[in-house]
Amino acid sequence: MTASATTQSTPTAPAAATSPSRREVEITAAAAAEIAKQRDKRGTPDAMIRIGVRGGGCTGFTYVFEWAEKVRPTDQVFSAHGVSIVVDPKSLVYLGGMQLDFVRGMMGHGFKFNNPNAKGSCGCGESVQF
Repeated sequence: MTASATTQSTPTAPAAATSPSRREVEITAAAAAEIAKQRDKRGTPDAMIRIGVRGGGCTGFTYVFEWAEKVRPTDQVFSAHGVSIVVDPKSLVYLGGMQLDFVRGMMGHGFKFNNPNAKGSCGCGESVQF
């Protein structure tokens, strides 16, 4: 990983008070805690989560959410609360300004992409329209 391919994102205010810039992705404390928990369970202390978008799904795109052991030279790395996520430059066009959160509720729990760039999504929650 080169220093020029790394962007540090360390929010200084609560998510409700500020939003990430169009070139950053914010990681909430809840998302970071879940990523750290899963990373520790896997036994891969240096692993990061790769998020992105891929063509497909019923509304045009699907979110990518997978483990990344290596960072590509063109990737952007965003770090907060002791964890890092990786985003490729093409996906950052669609994901810049979003917040990655982890929510728990009566209907279950999971990661939530709070993405101001999304124009719509389908009922299954697996695809998104930009």
